[in-house]
Amino acid sequence: MAAPVLRCFFRGRCFCTPGWLAVLPMGLRKAHSGPQGLLATQKKRGLFKEFFPDKSTETELPELFDRGTTGNFPQTIYCGFDPTADSLHVGHLLALLGLFHFQRAGHNVIALVGGATARLGDPSGRTKEREAMDAKRVQANALALRRGLESLAANHHQFFADGRTWGSFTVLDNSAWYQSQHLVDFLEAVGGHFRMGTLLSRLSVQTRLKSPEGMSLAEFLYQVLQAYDFYYLFQHYGCRVQLGGSDQLGNIMSGYEFIHKLTGEDVFGITVPLITSTAGAKLGKSAGNAVWLNRDKTSPFELYQFFVRQQDDSVERYLKLFTFLPLSEVDHIMQLHVKEPEKRGPQKRLAAEVTKLVHGREGLESAKRCTQALYHNSIDALEVMSDEELKELFKEASFSELVLDPGTSVLDTCRKANAIPNGPRGYRMITEGGVSINHRQVTNPESVLVVGQHILKNGLSLLKIGKRNFYIIKWLQL
Repeated sequence: MAAPVLRCFFRGRCFCTPGWLAVLPMGLRKAHSGPQGLLATQKKRGLFKEFFPDKSTETELPELFDRGTTGNFPQTIYCGFDPTADSLHVGHLLALLGLFHFQRAGHNVIALVGGATARLGDPSGRTKEREAMDAKRVQANALALRRGLESLAANHHQFFADGRTWGSFTVLDNSAWYQSQHLVDFLEAVGGHFRMGTLLSRLSVQTRLKSPEGMSLAEFLYQVLQAYDFYYLFQHYGCRVQLGGSDQLGNIMSGYEFIHKLTGEDVFGITVPLITSTAGAKLGKSAGNAVWLNRDKTSPFELYQFFVRQQDDSVERYLKLFTFLPLSEVDHIMQLHVKEPEKRGPQKRLAAEVTKLVHGREGLESAKRCTQALYHNSIDALEVMSDEELKELFKEASFSELVLDPGTSVLDTCRKANAIPNGPRGYRMITEGGVSINHRQVTNPESVLVVGQHILKNGLSLLKIGKRNFYIIKWLQL
Protein backbone atom coordinates (compact mmCIF):
# COMPACT_ATOMS: atom_id res chain seq x y z
CA MET A 1 0.00 0.00 0.00
CA ALA A 2 1.38 3.43 -0.90
CA ALA A 3 2.94 5.54 1.81
CA PRO A 4 1.41 8.94 2.56
CA VAL A 5 3.11 11.96 1.03
CA LEU A 6 3.81 15.25 2.78
CA ARG A 7 3.75 18.28 0.51
CA CYS A 8 4.61 21.51 2.25
CA PHE A 9 4.45 24.56 -0.01
CA PHE A 10 5.71 27.94 1.12
CA ARG A 11 6.08 30.68 -1.47
CA GLY A 12 6.69 28.26 -4.26
CA ARG A 13 8.81 25.66 -2.42
CA CYS A 14 7.74 22.06 -1.93
CA PHE A 15 8.98 19.57 0.64
CA CYS A 16 8.15 15.86 0.36
CA THR A 17 8.54 13.39 3.21
CA PRO A 18 7.55 9.72 2.92
CA GLY A 19 5.72 8.26 5.89
CA TRP A 20 6.42 4.97 7.63
CA LEU A 21 3.91 2.15 7.19
CA ALA A 22 2.09 0.38 9.97
CA VAL A 23 -0.79 -2.02 9.44
CA LEU A 24 -4.04 -1.86 11.38
CA PRO A 25 -6.47 -4.76 11.70
CA MET A 26 -9.19 -4.62 9.04
CA GLY A 27 -11.84 -3.95 11.66
CA LEU A 28 -10.19 -0.73 12.73
CA ARG A 29 -9.65 0.37 9.12
CA LYS A 30 -13.33 -0.14 8.30
CA ALA A 31 -14.31 2.01 11.25
CA HIS A 32 -12.67 4.98 9.56
CA SER A 33 -13.75 4.40 5.98
CA GLY A 34 -16.68 5.81 4.04
CA PRO A 35 -18.19 9.29 4.04
CA GLN A 36 -20.53 8.70 6.96
CA GLY A 37 -17.69 6.98 8.82
CA LEU A 38 -15.43 10.02 8.58
CA LEU A 39 -17.93 12.71 9.56
CA ALA A 40 -19.98 10.61 11.96
CA THR A 41 -16.92 9.24 13.73
CA GLN A 42 -15.42 12.69 14.30
CA LYS A 43 -18.80 14.01 15.41
CA LYS A 44 -19.01 11.12 17.87
CA ARG A 45 -15.49 11.84 19.10
CA GLY A 46 -16.54 15.45 19.70
CA LEU A 47 -13.96 16.83 17.27
CA PHE A 48 -16.42 18.15 14.68
CA LYS A 49 -18.83 20.51 16.42
CA GLU A 50 -20.86 22.44 13.81
CA PHE A 51 -21.45 22.08 10.08
CA PHE A 52 -22.32 24.97 7.78
CA PRO A 53 -24.71 25.29 6.06
CA ASP A 54 -26.91 23.33 8.47
CA LYS A 55 -28.82 21.72 5.62
CA SER A 56 -25.61 20.10 4.37
CA THR A 57 -25.24 17.77 7.34
CA GLU A 58 -27.54 15.00 6.17
CA THR A 59 -26.69 14.63 2.49
CA GLU A 60 -24.40 17.18 0.83
CA LEU A 61 -21.35 16.88 3.08
CA PRO A 62 -21.45 13.06 3.30
CA GLU A 63 -21.81 12.88 -0.50
CA LEU A 64 -18.86 15.26 -0.88
CA PHE A 65 -16.60 12.71 0.84
CA ASP A 66 -18.08 9.67 -0.87
CA ARG A 67 -15.42 7.69 -2.76
CA GLY A 68 -18.16 6.17 -4.89
CA THR A 69 -19.36 9.48 -6.34
CA THR A 70 -17.61 10.28 -9.61
CA GLY A 71 -15.26 13.26 -9.32
CA ASN A 72 -15.78 13.69 -5.60
CA PHE A 73 -12.62 12.06 -4.30
CA PRO A 74 -10.34 13.32 -2.95
CA GLN A 75 -11.61 16.61 -1.57
CA THR A 76 -9.45 19.50 -0.32
CA ILE A 77 -9.94 20.98 3.16
CA TYR A 78 -8.13 23.95 4.67
CA CYS A 79 -7.64 25.66 8.01
CA GLY A 80 -5.91 28.97 8.71
CA PHE A 81 -3.30 29.76 11.37
CA ASP A 82 -2.35 33.40 11.90
CA PRO A 83 1.29 33.97 12.97
CA THR A 84 0.52 36.24 15.92
CA ALA A 85 3.33 34.41 17.78
CA ASP A 86 6.36 32.40 16.72
CA SER A 87 4.81 29.10 17.82
CA LEU A 88 1.58 27.19 17.67
CA HIS A 89 -0.01 26.25 20.99
CA VAL A 90 -2.28 23.53 22.38
CA GLY A 91 -5.31 25.58 21.37
CA HIS A 92 -4.35 25.02 17.71
CA LEU A 93 -4.06 21.24 18.03
CA LEU A 94 -7.73 20.37 17.51
CA ALA A 95 -7.88 22.18 14.18
CA LEU A 96 -4.69 20.40 13.13
CA LEU A 97 -6.06 17.05 14.25
CA GLY A 98 -9.17 17.76 12.19
CA LEU A 99 -6.94 18.25 9.13
CA PHE A 100 -5.00 15.09 9.97
CA HIS A 101 -8.19 13.01 10.20
CA PHE A 102 -9.20 14.19 6.72
CA GLN A 103 -5.71 13.45 5.44
CA ARG A 104 -5.81 9.95 6.93
CA ALA A 105 -9.07 9.35 5.07
CA GLY A 106 -7.32 10.12 1.76
CA HIS A 107 -8.23 13.79 1.32
CA ASN A 108 -5.81 16.65 0.64
CA VAL A 109 -5.45 19.25 3.36
CA ILE A 110 -3.99 22.75 3.45
CA ALA A 111 -2.62 24.55 6.50
CA LEU A 112 -2.76 28.24 5.61
CA VAL A 113 -0.36 30.54 7.43
CA GLY A 114 -1.87 34.03 7.60
CA GLY A 115 1.22 36.06 6.79
CA ALA A 116 -1.04 38.83 5.45
CA THR A 117 -4.14 38.57 7.67
CA ALA A 118 -2.06 38.54 10.88
CA ARG A 119 -1.17 42.16 10.18
CA LEU A 120 -4.86 43.09 10.53
CA GLY A 121 -5.76 40.90 13.51
CA ASP A 122 -8.76 38.61 13.79
CA PRO A 123 -11.37 40.13 16.13
CA SER A 124 -13.18 36.81 16.65
CA GLY A 125 -13.50 35.91 20.32
CA ARG A 126 -11.59 39.01 21.44
CA THR A 127 -12.62 41.88 23.67
CA LYS A 128 -9.94 44.27 22.42
CA GLU A 129 -7.71 44.81 19.41
CA ARG A 130 -4.53 42.75 19.05
CA GLU A 131 -1.17 44.37 19.61
CA ALA A 132 0.10 45.76 16.31
CA MET A 133 2.99 43.87 14.71
CA ASP A 134 5.34 45.17 12.04
CA ALA A 135 5.85 43.30 8.78
CA LYS A 136 9.27 41.87 9.76
CA ARG A 137 7.93 40.35 12.96
CA VAL A 138 4.95 38.83 11.17
CA GLN A 139 7.25 37.40 8.51
CA ALA A 140 9.53 35.85 11.15
CA ASN A 141 6.54 34.39 12.99
CA ALA A 142 5.13 33.02 9.72
CA LEU A 143 8.41 31.25 9.00
CA ALA A 144 8.42 29.76 12.52
CA LEU A 145 4.80 28.61 12.16
CA ARG A 146 5.57 26.98 8.84
CA ARG A 147 8.40 25.02 10.46
CA GLY A 148 6.13 24.03 13.32
CA LEU A 149 3.42 22.81 10.96
CA GLU A 150 5.95 20.86 8.89
CA SER A 151 7.35 19.24 12.03
CA LEU A 152 3.92 18.18 13.25
CA ALA A 153 3.00 16.80 9.83
CA ALA A 154 6.29 14.86 9.68
CA ASN A 155 5.72 13.38 13.16
CA HIS A 156 2.19 12.46 12.15
CA HIS A 157 3.52 10.57 9.14
CA GLN A 158 6.38 8.91 10.96
CA PHE A 159 4.70 7.80 14.17
CA PHE A 160 0.99 7.45 13.37
CA ALA A 161 0.81 5.87 9.90
CA ASP A 162 -1.97 3.27 9.69
CA GLY A 163 -1.31 1.47 6.42
CA ARG A 164 -3.83 3.44 4.35
CA THR A 165 -3.01 5.76 1.47
CA TRP A 166 -3.20 9.28 2.83
CA GLY A 167 -3.82 12.56 1.09
CA SER A 168 -1.27 15.37 0.91
CA PHE A 169 -0.49 17.97 3.58
CA THR A 170 0.27 21.39 2.08
CA VAL A 171 1.45 24.54 3.83
CA LEU A 172 0.68 27.89 2.14
CA ASP A 173 1.07 31.52 3.18
CA ASN A 174 -1.66 33.97 2.12
CA SER A 175 0.86 36.79 1.77
CA ALA A 176 1.79 35.08 -1.53
CA TRP A 177 -1.43 36.32 -3.16
CA TYR A 178 -1.88 39.58 -1.29
CA GLN A 179 1.58 41.08 -1.76
CA SER A 180 0.92 41.86 -5.43
CA GLN A 181 -2.61 43.21 -4.84
CA HIS A 182 -3.30 46.93 -5.14
CA LEU A 183 -5.83 48.25 -2.63
CA VAL A 184 -8.17 49.97 -5.11
CA ASP A 185 -8.08 47.03 -7.51
CA PHE A 186 -8.84 44.61 -4.68
CA LEU A 187 -11.76 46.68 -3.37
CA GLU A 188 -13.15 47.06 -6.87
CA ALA A 189 -13.01 43.33 -7.56
CA VAL A 190 -14.05 42.04 -4.15
CA GLY A 191 -15.71 44.79 -2.13
CA GLY A 192 -18.89 45.00 -4.18
CA HIS A 193 -19.82 41.42 -3.33
CA PHE A 194 -20.09 42.09 0.42
CA ARG A 195 -23.09 43.75 2.05
CA MET A 196 -22.44 45.99 5.07
CA GLY A 197 -25.55 44.80 6.90
CA THR A 198 -24.40 41.19 6.72
CA LEU A 199 -20.86 41.98 7.84
CA LEU A 200 -22.15 44.10 10.73
CA SER A 201 -24.46 41.33 11.86
CA ARG A 202 -21.62 38.92 12.72
CA LEU A 203 -21.42 38.16 16.42
CA SER A 204 -17.70 38.99 16.60
CA VAL A 205 -18.39 42.41 15.08
CA GLN A 206 -21.44 43.11 17.27
CA THR A 207 -19.51 42.22 20.42
CA ARG A 208 -16.63 44.51 19.57
CA LEU A 209 -18.81 47.42 18.45
CA LYS A 210 -20.56 47.35 21.82
CA SER A 211 -17.28 47.30 23.74
CA PRO A 212 -15.71 50.50 25.14
CA GLU A 213 -12.76 50.15 22.77
CA GLY A 214 -14.86 49.67 19.65
CA MET A 215 -13.46 48.16 16.47
CA SER A 216 -10.92 49.36 13.92
CA LEU A 217 -11.48 49.27 10.17
CA ALA A 218 -8.56 46.84 9.82
CA GLU A 219 -10.22 44.34 12.15
CA PHE A 220 -13.59 44.84 10.48
CA LEU A 221 -12.11 43.93 7.09
CA TYR A 222 -10.48 40.77 8.44
CA GLN A 223 -13.51 38.63 7.58
CA VAL A 224 -13.37 39.94 4.00
CA LEU A 225 -9.78 38.78 3.60
CA GLN A 226 -10.53 35.40 5.18
CA ALA A 227 -13.45 35.01 2.78
CA TYR A 228 -11.13 35.84 -0.12
CA ASP A 229 -8.64 33.24 1.13
CA PHE A 230 -11.37 30.61 0.90
CA TYR A 231 -12.26 31.80 -2.61
CA TYR A 232 -8.62 31.76 -3.72
CA LEU A 233 -8.12 28.21 -2.43
CA PHE A 234 -11.41 27.15 -4.04
CA GLN A 235 -10.30 28.54 -7.40
CA HIS A 236 -6.69 27.31 -7.35
CA TYR A 237 -6.84 24.13 -5.26
CA GLY A 238 -10.47 23.04 -5.54
CA CYS A 239 -10.91 23.54 -1.80
CA ARG A 240 -14.56 23.25 -0.79
CA VAL A 241 -14.33 22.86 3.01
CA GLN A 242 -12.95 25.25 5.61
CA LEU A 243 -12.14 24.00 9.09
CA GLY A 244 -11.86 26.36 12.06
CA GLY A 245 -12.49 26.92 15.72
CA SER A 246 -16.06 27.49 16.82
CA ASP A 247 -15.30 31.22 17.09
CA GLN A 248 -14.61 31.26 13.32
CA LEU A 249 -18.14 30.43 12.18
CA GLY A 250 -18.94 34.02 11.18
CA ASN A 251 -15.81 34.27 9.03
CA ILE A 252 -16.58 30.90 7.44
CA MET A 253 -20.09 32.11 6.61
CA SER A 254 -18.63 35.18 4.88
CA GLY A 255 -16.48 32.91 2.70
CA TYR A 256 -19.45 30.70 1.85
CA GLU A 257 -21.57 33.68 0.80
CA PHE A 258 -18.75 35.26 -1.23
CA ILE A 259 -17.97 32.07 -3.17
CA HIS A 260 -21.63 31.30 -3.78
CA LYS A 261 -22.24 34.81 -5.18
CA LEU A 262 -19.27 34.63 -7.53
CA THR A 263 -19.52 31.04 -8.71
CA GLY A 264 -22.94 29.69 -7.75
CA GLU A 265 -21.11 26.76 -6.14
CA ASP A 266 -21.67 25.52 -2.60
CA VAL A 267 -18.80 25.26 -0.13
CA PHE A 268 -18.89 24.12 3.47
CA GLY A 269 -17.59 24.87 6.93
CA ILE A 270 -16.82 22.63 9.87
CA THR A 271 -15.89 23.90 13.33
CA VAL A 272 -13.94 22.25 16.13
CA PRO A 273 -14.46 23.06 19.82
CA LEU A 274 -12.29 25.56 21.65
CA ILE A 275 -10.12 24.24 24.46
CA THR A 276 -10.52 26.13 27.71
CA SER A 277 -8.82 26.16 31.10
CA THR A 278 -10.52 24.86 34.25
CA ALA A 279 -11.69 28.44 34.80
CA GLY A 280 -13.36 28.45 31.38
CA ALA A 281 -10.87 30.78 29.66
CA LYS A 282 -9.81 30.01 26.08
CA LEU A 283 -6.27 28.66 25.97
CA GLY A 284 -3.98 30.94 24.00
CA LYS A 285 -1.38 33.68 23.86
CA SER A 286 -3.83 36.51 24.49
CA ALA A 287 -5.24 34.86 27.61
CA GLY A 288 -1.71 34.38 28.94
CA ASN A 289 -2.19 30.64 29.51
CA ALA A 290 -0.75 29.20 26.31
CA VAL A 291 0.95 25.81 26.34
CA TRP A 292 3.26 26.18 23.36
CA LEU A 293 4.23 23.50 20.84
CA ASN A 294 7.71 24.95 20.25
CA ARG A 295 10.27 23.26 22.52
CA ASP A 296 12.02 26.59 23.17
CA LYS A 297 8.85 27.95 24.77
CA THR A 298 7.31 24.83 26.39
CA SER A 299 9.53 21.80 26.90
CA PRO A 300 8.35 18.25 26.09
CA PHE A 301 8.28 17.63 29.86
CA GLU A 302 5.98 20.61 30.46
CA LEU A 303 3.67 19.60 27.61
CA TYR A 304 3.58 16.02 28.93
CA GLN A 305 2.78 17.23 32.45
CA PHE A 306 0.01 19.52 31.17
CA PHE A 307 -1.88 16.47 29.93
CA VAL A 308 -0.88 14.15 32.80
CA ARG A 309 -2.48 16.65 35.20
CA GLN A 310 -5.87 16.62 33.47
CA GLN A 311 -8.76 15.77 35.77
CA ASP A 312 -10.71 12.51 35.53
CA ASP A 313 -13.83 14.36 34.36
CA SER A 314 -12.06 15.63 31.21
CA VAL A 315 -9.51 12.95 30.34
CA GLU A 316 -11.91 10.70 28.38
CA ARG A 317 -13.03 13.65 26.26
CA TYR A 318 -9.42 14.65 25.65
CA LEU A 319 -8.45 11.12 24.62
CA LYS A 320 -11.15 11.30 21.94
CA LEU A 321 -10.17 14.80 20.83
CA PHE A 322 -6.37 14.80 20.96
CA THR A 323 -5.45 11.27 19.89
CA PHE A 324 -6.02 8.89 16.98
CA LEU A 325 -6.94 6.01 19.31
CA PRO A 326 -10.05 4.10 18.19
CA LEU A 327 -13.08 4.77 20.39
CA SER A 328 -13.12 1.12 21.44
CA GLU A 329 -9.58 1.49 22.78
CA VAL A 330 -10.52 4.70 24.63
CA ASP A 331 -13.42 2.81 26.25
CA HIS A 332 -11.03 0.02 27.30
CA ILE A 333 -8.57 2.51 28.81
CA MET A 334 -11.35 4.13 30.82
CA GLN A 335 -12.63 0.74 32.05
CA LEU A 336 -9.16 -0.07 33.39
CA HIS A 337 -9.07 3.37 35.02
CA VAL A 338 -12.21 2.60 37.01
CA LYS A 339 -10.44 -0.42 38.51
CA GLU A 340 -7.11 1.32 39.19
CA PRO A 341 -7.62 5.10 39.25
CA GLU A 342 -4.42 5.69 41.23
CA LYS A 343 -2.32 4.65 38.23
CA ARG A 344 -3.70 7.55 36.14
CA GLY A 345 -3.51 5.36 33.05
CA PRO A 346 -5.72 7.54 30.78
CA GLN A 347 -3.78 10.69 31.65
CA LYS A 348 -0.42 9.02 30.94
CA ARG A 349 -1.63 7.61 27.62
CA LEU A 350 -3.07 10.99 26.61
CA ALA A 351 0.19 12.76 27.52
CA ALA A 352 2.26 10.19 25.64
CA GLU A 353 0.19 10.38 22.45
CA VAL A 354 0.19 14.19 22.30
CA THR A 355 3.86 14.57 23.21
CA LYS A 356 4.85 12.05 20.53
CA LEU A 357 2.82 13.93 17.92
CA VAL A 358 4.33 17.29 18.87
CA HIS A 359 7.92 16.34 19.72
CA GLY A 360 8.41 12.86 18.27
CA ARG A 361 9.53 9.73 20.04
CA GLU A 362 12.73 11.37 21.32
CA GLY A 363 10.70 14.20 22.85
CA LEU A 364 8.42 11.71 24.57
CA GLU A 365 11.40 9.81 26.01
CA SER A 366 12.85 13.12 27.19
CA ALA A 367 9.60 13.98 28.96
CA LYS A 368 9.56 10.59 30.67
CA ARG A 369 13.20 10.94 31.79
CA CYS A 370 12.48 14.37 33.24
CA THR A 371 9.40 13.00 35.03
CA GLN A 372 11.46 10.19 36.59
CA ALA A 373 14.24 12.56 37.59
CA LEU A 374 11.97 15.17 39.18
CA TYR A 375 9.14 13.19 40.74
CA HIS A 376 10.79 9.85 41.41
CA ASN A 377 14.32 11.04 42.32
CA SER A 378 15.74 8.67 39.72
CA ILE A 379 19.54 8.74 39.53
CA ASP A 380 19.42 6.55 36.42
CA ALA A 381 17.26 9.16 34.67
CA LEU A 382 19.58 12.00 35.73
CA GLU A 383 22.62 10.15 34.38
CA VAL A 384 21.30 9.99 30.83
CA MET A 385 19.85 13.50 30.69
CA SER A 386 21.43 16.08 28.42
CA ASP A 387 22.37 19.64 29.38
CA GLU A 388 19.31 20.83 27.44
CA GLU A 389 16.95 18.51 29.31
CA LEU A 390 18.28 19.58 32.72
CA LYS A 391 17.92 23.23 31.79
CA GLU A 392 14.36 22.59 30.57
CA LEU A 393 13.47 20.67 33.71
CA PHE A 394 14.99 23.15 36.13
CA LYS A 395 14.27 26.38 34.28
CA GLU A 396 15.01 28.59 37.28
CA ALA A 397 18.25 26.76 38.06
CA SER A 398 21.62 28.47 37.83
CA PHE A 399 23.96 26.76 35.33
CA SER A 400 27.72 26.68 36.00
CA GLU A 401 30.70 25.15 34.26
CA LEU A 402 33.44 24.23 36.75
CA VAL A 403 36.84 22.57 36.51
CA LEU A 404 37.18 19.54 38.79
CA ASP A 405 40.40 20.13 40.71
CA PRO A 406 41.88 17.28 42.76
CA GLY A 407 40.37 17.20 46.23
CA THR A 408 37.34 19.37 45.37
CA SER A 409 34.93 19.10 48.30
CA VAL A 410 31.21 19.51 48.77
CA LEU A 411 31.84 22.88 50.41
CA ASP A 412 34.10 24.02 47.52
CA THR A 413 31.43 23.01 45.01
CA CYS A 414 28.62 24.86 46.78
CA ARG A 415 30.67 28.03 47.07
CA LYS A 416 31.95 27.98 43.48
CA ALA A 417 28.36 27.59 42.29
CA ASN A 418 27.33 30.52 44.54
CA ALA A 419 24.76 28.21 46.09
CA ILE A 420 25.50 29.00 49.75
CA PRO A 421 26.75 32.11 51.56
CA ASN A 422 30.39 32.34 52.61
CA GLY A 423 31.31 31.81 56.23
CA PRO A 424 29.82 29.70 59.02
CA ARG A 425 26.22 30.02 57.83
CA GLY A 426 26.91 28.26 54.52
CA TYR A 427 28.89 25.57 56.35
CA ARG A 428 25.94 24.94 58.70
CA MET A 429 23.50 24.65 55.78
CA ILE A 430 25.42 21.54 54.74
CA THR A 431 25.86 20.01 58.20
CA GLU A 432 22.19 20.57 59.04
CA GLY A 433 21.01 18.59 55.97
CA GLY A 434 19.96 21.45 53.73
CA VAL A 435 22.07 20.35 50.76
CA SER A 436 21.74 17.40 48.39
CA ILE A 437 23.68 16.37 45.30
CA ASN A 438 21.92 14.22 42.70
CA HIS A 439 18.99 13.62 45.07
CA ARG A 440 21.32 12.37 47.84
CA GLN A 441 21.64 14.40 51.02
CA VAL A 442 25.20 15.43 51.94
CA THR A 443 26.06 16.50 55.49
CA ASN A 444 29.87 16.52 55.50
CA PRO A 445 31.19 19.74 53.95
CA GLU A 446 34.71 18.29 53.67
CA SER A 447 33.68 15.22 51.67
CA VAL A 448 35.65 14.99 48.42
CA LEU A 449 33.53 14.67 45.30
CA VAL A 450 33.38 11.16 43.87
CA VAL A 451 32.76 10.51 40.16
CA GLY A 452 29.75 8.22 39.84
CA GLN A 453 28.21 9.49 43.07
CA HIS A 454 28.47 13.28 43.24
CA ILE A 455 29.32 13.56 39.54
CA LEU A 456 27.14 11.61 37.12
CA LYS A 457 28.32 9.65 34.09
CA ASN A 458 27.21 12.51 31.86
CA GLY A 459 29.56 14.91 33.67
CA LEU A 460 26.78 16.77 35.45
CA SER A 461 25.79 17.38 39.07
CA LEU A 462 22.38 18.53 40.29
CA LEU A 463 22.82 20.57 43.43
CA LYS A 464 19.76 21.29 45.56
CA ILE A 465 19.74 23.82 48.39
CA GLY A 466 16.70 23.71 50.64
CA LYS A 467 13.47 22.56 49.02
CA ARG A 468 13.34 24.48 45.75
CA ASN A 469 16.70 26.02 44.81
CA PHE A 470 18.50 24.04 42.11
CA TYR A 471 21.96 24.50 40.59
CA ILE A 472 23.20 22.58 37.55
CA ILE A 473 26.96 22.05 37.36
CA LYS A 474 28.76 20.85 34.26
CA TRP A 475 32.22 19.55 35.09
CA LEU A 476 35.07 20.22 32.67
CA GLN A 477 38.29 18.31 32.16
CA LEU A 478 37.09 15.13 33.82
